[in-house]
Amino acid sequence: MDTHHIDTAIAELGSSKDVWATLPIEDKIGLLDGLRAKTVAHARRWVEMAVKAKGLSMDSPLAGEEWLGGPYGLIDAINTLEATLTRIDDGTDVLDGYTVRRGHSGQVVVKVLPSTAADKLLFSGSSVEVWMEPEVTVETLRDTIGEFYRKTDPAGSVCLILGAGNVASIPPLDLLYKLFNEGQVAILKMNPVNDYLGDVFESIFEDFTAAGFARFVYGGRDVGAYLSGHDGIDTIHITGSSRTFNTIRYGTGEEGETNRKADTPINDKPITAELGGVSPTIVVPGDWSRADLRFQAENVVTQKMNNSGFNCIASQVLVLPESWELTDVFLDDIRSVLGQIEDRDPYYPGTAERCAAVQAGSGTVEEFGDEAKRFLVTGLDATAVDDPAFVTEYFAPALAVVTLPSPDIPTYMASATAFANDVLDGSLGANVIVHPKTEKAHPDAYQDMIAALCYGGIGVNVWSAFVYLSSKAPWGAYPGNSLNAVGSGIGVVHN
Repeated sequence: MDTHHIDTAIAELGSSKDVWATLPIEDKIGLLDGLRAKTVAHARRWVEMAVKAKGLSMDSPLAGEEWLGGPYGLIDAINTLEATLTRIDDGTDVLDGYTVRRGHSGQVVVKVLPSTAADKLLFSGSSVEVWMEPEVTVETLRDTIGEFYRKTDPAGSVCLILGAGNVASIPPLDLLYKLFNEGQVAILKMNPVNDYLGDVFESIFEDFTAAGFARFVYGGRDVGAYLSGHDGIDTIHITGSSRTFNTIRYGTGEEGETNRKADTPINDKPITAELGGVSPTIVVPGDWSRADLRFQAENVVTQKMNNSGFNCIASQVLVLPESWELTDVFLDDIRSVLGQIEDRDPYYPGTAERCAAVQAGSGTVEEFGDEAKRFLVTGLDATAVDDPAFVTEYFAPALAVVTLPSPDIPTYMASATAFANDVLDGSLGANVIVHPKTEKAHPDAYQDMIAALCYGGIGVNVWSAFVYLSSKAPWGAYPGNSLNAVGSGIGVVHN
């Protein structure tokens, strides 16, 4: 491990942190313009490298995952940041064009998409709402926007970003957020799984590294440990697992677990995290046509099998109504889709071990595919609250299924919500599939369900990963986790 190189990088960031914190907005917008141009210039190279590493082909429709989860996500965030910063700099109302209302729960709700003509064209029929925390009122809403830019003489700080290895846009989006939303310079440690993209990212952020506002480093756990304990690092952000989070803050082994329970950290630096979890997809009984059922089956399989199942927001537990006459039909459609999609390279390290754990678990395990297996786990007991399917993120191409009593639709909605909140581990994202007629017939039960689901992002008839791709929505766990019970994480990014 080259500690001299790391020490130098952190020292250079330390000498530039106050410059960045106080840099005029106009200059930051100029850097965003350059960042967008460089992202466009390197976009195809970025995607080609990711496609090759994941065993795909540029001619395959699956390459679209790398465009959407790569350059598109970064460019969208750049555009949104520039628009907001321009309004702040001009003194224009930052909420101009957005709809603000009070939701069913009394919370302030901001409709952030669609807000432009381009949004309406690209996302026809879709919308994104941000539900503010309960203490935010219509009168104080504007005070929560661009808070860093309300400071008169902000002090700089150095953030360590421990990058994700699965979705290519996560590391640069985390870097962008720390730079522009929180005013921190940052050192991004690339994950060994996708550090092949480091050269692309360094080219894209060239202006930032030249000015001393960003640095990139590479290596394994030893480098991450050295960085997180470095005196020159002020804050930390991690996308990964709760195990890694706890190791950083509390240490390893029995001593680390003792420290965690007592909340006596070995590293007390401020830390934010996005850590995944066990995400549900709740299907509400409805009068679906056969074509609708097939469409929704494809929707569910996409939620699980996108990126070979290596997503922190992947759906893991499909919740179905026990007495719905279409439950078995829907499951057969799920099986059909699982059997028809192409095999994919299990590129992420540890996949074989995680798949073996799925196969050794409870329930009936059905296999699909030839060389690269996909799994459907049925027959699970919803009352077995410690079942690994409910408390351990698969991070693999496996979908579990559970059925719940459904004497009537409102009762089922309430019980499915309680199961998701109280049994499943984590709170990053949840999905709800509900027929518009059912929603209209049971408006109070539906609104109560959405308001009660304790998840950072909720997708209704769409995968909650849509929240990740929307730079106008916050991305992170449901608020309220503590450092020694971190769940799906603390804090938000990408908004």
